[in-house]
Amino acid sequence: MAGAAVLVPVKAFSDAKVRLAGTLPAGRRAELARRMAAKVLAAAAPLPVAVVCDDAEVAAWASDHGAEVIEEPGRGLNQAVEAGVEHLGRRGIALVVVAHADLPLATDLTWVPRFPGITLIPDRREDGTNVLCVPTGAGFRFSYGPGPFARPRAEAARIALPVRLVRAPLLAWDVDLPADLDFAGARTPTRP
Repeated sequence: MAGAAVLVPVKAFSDAKVRLAGTLPAGRRAELARRMAAKVLAAAAPLPVAVVCDDAEVAAWASDHGAEVIEEPGRGLNQAVEAGVEHLGRRGIALVVVAHADLPLATDLTWVPRFPGITLIPDRREDGTNVLCVPTGAGFRFSYGPGPFARPRAEAARIALPVRLVRAPLLAWDVDLPADLDFAGARTPTRP
């Protein structure tokens, strides 16, 4: 774990979880996004944590939660995450765990950087990658979107790094759709 950190990309709380608009009003969606992001930050402890964002409110919130703030305005998710990984690499961090901010069951991210290559942790539908760990300085190009395994595996092959795929139920539960709000009844399995 020496030389590892967690990077959490967080979009403006007021813009978060728009696919839940038919279920939750804007204020409740923003509060849900704050609570889930706080859960992810807590799951990173005792690893150092940084939040990459382009919103002043998120930056202040992250600072209040003890996270380093990496502001990357107007970059989009992939470029912002790449910039965050590069920033942490310049600080001497060897491995960066990129954990999305909508993981309400996250309890422990400290085991993720115990592999020298690329670690992929898919969502429970296996159509997204909730957590991804990469070595800094490897030149990994992020490409989030549908098809969670083909692109990161191809990228790992391009930079000649091994891949570890872990199905971690607590990190697999993300919140994108109204049905995802029923996480209180989700199983609570042990860590992989």
